[in-house]
Amino acid sequence: MPVHLRDSQIPKHEQLRAILLHRCTKELQPGDLMPSERKLMEDYGVSRITVREAIGQLVNDGHLVRVRGKGTFVASRTVQSRLHLASFSEEMRAQGLTPTTVVLFARLEKPSASTIRALGLVDGEQTYHIKRLRLADAEPVSVDDGWYRAGLLPELIDHDLSQSIYEAVRNHYGLTIDRAEQTVKATAADSDTATLLGTKRGAPVLYFDRVSFSGGEPLEHAESWYRCDRYQLSMEVEGGRRTTPRR
Repeated sequence: MPVHLRDSQIPKHEQLRAILLHRCTKELQPGDLMPSERKLMEDYGVSRITVREAIGQLVNDGHLVRVRGKGTFVASRTVQSRLHLASFSEEMRAQGLTPTTVVLFARLEKPSASTIRALGLVDGEQTYHIKRLRLADAEPVSVDDGWYRAGLLPELIDHDLSQSIYEAVRNHYGLTIDRAEQTVKATAADSDTATLLGTKRGAPVLYFDRVSFSGGEPLEHAESWYRCDRYQLSMEVEGGRRTTPRR
């Protein structure tokens, strides 16, 4: 049962934040409605300012989301990537999430100019164009728009593309995606991307542009758009040793 918070070395808004964080991560499910400000004030004997400070921190940290006129809700779980080379499906399963994929289209198509440059294609070389919506626990996370070299991956679109393409490349073609060159930037979702991701046009998304290689051969050029509120990047940074240049 809730008890009134007491004055201590830990400010009341921090005490309340810890309590609410436990509730929204351990007791409630994404989409559940949090108690109202008035209810929290009564339960814990704190001011409205204290309640708003605690909730505001949790909103900023991505644990809660405010909906005007409806209240404050538990946010969807954030997917985290450590910037290593792995398929979407592998990343989701590693975090205890269930990955699903909706294939929007898959066809043999003339590559775009950017793909020709990225894959170093020669005139007339064919590519498969595959666009997919990726979900984790049934929540949209990303839109992936990929081009694949048809000469190296013949009949790729005849495989089950709702599963991992990287696994298909490994299992059916004996090739391993062992390196990728990738750039990431923040951008705004256009109308089509926003509709697919279930967000608003102009909402912030993470944009990835990636070229993937197998044994030095570029196989894939992919563009991806990820919802910022459902996907985050983490990385480990190490200081390198300085060496004296040789002449």
